[in-house]
Amino acid sequence: METLNAILLNAKQRAEQHGLPYAGALTPREAQKVLELAPSAKLVDVRTKAELELVGRVPNATHIEWAFYPGMAANPDFLSQLDKQVDHEALVMFLCRTGGRSHNAAVLAAQAGYAEAYNVLEGFEGESTPDTKQRGRINGWKAAGLPWTNA
Repeated sequence: METLNAILLNAKQRAEQHGLPYAGALTPREAQKVLELAPSAKLVDVRTKAELELVGRVPNATHIEWAFYPGMAANPDFLSQLDKQVDHEALVMFLCRTGGRSHNAAVLAAQAGYAEAYNVLEGFEGESTPDTKQRGRINGWKAAGLPWTNA
C-alpha cells in the first residue's frame, strides 16, 4: 500500500519532468487514494454541468465549471468560486474530461497561491478508442473502475 507521501512525491516528480507549473500530476487511481488517505483534500471537477448530467460524476467532488456549455465560453468567476469553496492551504486536485481543462485550472490555482494544486491526468473519460472514438474504455477515472455515479 502506497503512502500519501509516496503518491505525492511521484506526482511532484511527474510535474518536474514535464515542466508543469503546479505541485503535481496524479493518475486517477492516485487521486482516489489521496482522497482516501487525506480526508481534507478536495477534488474539483471543472467539467460543464451538461457533462456531469450526461456522462457521470465523482461522488463528493466540488463542481466549478471552467467553461460553459454550449460554446465553451470561459467562466470569468472560476477563481473567485474556487476561493469560496477551497482553502488556499488545502491539497486540491482538478479533474475534467481528459486532463486539459483541469491542467489549466491547476495552472491558474497555482498562480493564485494554491501551493498544493494537482492535475488529474487522463480525466474522467480519458482518450478515445481508435476505432469507435468512444471514451471511458482506455484510461481515465471511469476506465480505472473508480467511484462514479449518474445521479
